[in-house]
Amino acid sequence: MVKKRPTESFELEYPIEVDGVEVSTLTVRRPTVRDQLNMERKKGTEAEKGIGYFAALCEMAPSDIEAMDASDFARLGEVIQGFQPTPKES
Repeated sequence: MVKKRPTESFELEYPIEVDGVEVSTLTVRRPTVRDQLNMERKKGTEAEKGIGYFAALCEMAPSDIEAMDASDFARLGEVIQGFQPTPKES
């Protein structure tokens, strides 16, 4: 049995509208290697790649992520970065 990917709730300081509904909380799942590879293979700017990556992890359309306030976007990046392992000291 495959263990379900852990998720984390993320409160938006500035809610967005998705399909006519106000959204103030996003569910962010832990990234897989496939997510990281897809981001690296995607064409476009680094910002466009990041938006696509965040959208995949939140199971949203990239246009929904683009509608986010810049400060919420930056904080979401910190949450996603927090899923990464911390380097071990030598």
